[in-house]
Amino acid sequence: MPAVTVENPLTLPKVAAQAEAVARPVLTVTTAPSGFEGEGFPVRRAFAGINYRHLDPFIMMDQMGEVEYAAGEPKGTPWHPHRGFETVTYIIDGSFIHQDSNGGGGSIENGDTQWMTAGSGLLHIETPPEALVMSGGLFHGLQLWVNLPKSDKMMAPRYQDIRGGQVQLLASPDGGALLRVIAGELDGHEGPGITHTPITMVHATVRPGAEVTLPWREEFNGLAYVLAGRGSVGMERRPVHTGQTAVFGKGSSLTVRADEAQDGNSPDLEVVLLGGRPIREPMAHYGPFVMNTQDELKQAFEDFQKGRLGTVPAVHGM
Repeated sequence: MPAVTVENPLTLPKVAAQAEAVARPVLTVTTAPSGFEGEGFPVRRAFAGINYRHLDPFIMMDQMGEVEYAAGEPKGTPWHPHRGFETVTYIIDGSFIHQDSNGGGGSIENGDTQWMTAGSGLLHIETPPEALVMSGGLFHGLQLWVNLPKSDKMMAPRYQDIRGGQVQLLASPDGGALLRVIAGELDGHEGPGITHTPITMVHATVRPGAEVTLPWREEFNGLAYVLAGRGSVGMERRPVHTGQTAVFGKGSSLTVRADEAQDGNSPDLEVVLLGGRPIREPMAHYGPFVMNTQDELKQAFEDFQKGRLGTVPAVHGM
């Protein structure tokens, strides 16, 4: 799981919660069920079973893989529509190609992120590159859906290409945790992702036996999803492992620890930390559309069927 790393985290800016920070309690820990997406690539549904009031403004998140493909096995998604939200695709291992009907797209790999604001609507496709299909190989990533407020749902689509080298790298005071700020800010350090809905997205690598307590904006919710490894969350040391999501309650700091002994698949605890300002608006969600009302959902389907969300380009190879 390379993503983006450094040889010595102690050379990075340090982040730690203040002593007077109020620790966030752990409300729930859920285990993601496994399934298949698109043309058949394996996913874990990270937010399945979590009440939306704890997720808002996040809608869903899939961990794609981690899977070692044989030659000819890599799969993607067919062309499909979106309206009313943003998709964040973060590739940790391997590579993926995205193209949309608005002209956005490109290849992302090993720590890169694509941030697609669907807004008023578009069509897009995600596929493995031909070289990966031919040779096979490791593939691992995340796709996160972030809701847009009613005022932004019909905005013009936008595409951000965030290279792994652009992420803000930080460390815990003892260097035991490497923090990659992909979007939002952590203790005043800004990530490169530009968001309409205020959020923070951090990929943390915590070495065996290490602990990190981070300042966390009080008006944000707090979620921790374990990509790999074993550890605990909160001051109460609630155990977590690969494929589990912890929901934090109110407070101004959150704590993550890595167990001394990790399993053979990952030498460290790998965690994605998410926080966002709840939108607190009615949500009507069906398939690829996230709107405020059922009438708006019906309109989205009608617009898609009549070709108003864009058309598939005549040539879509990258």
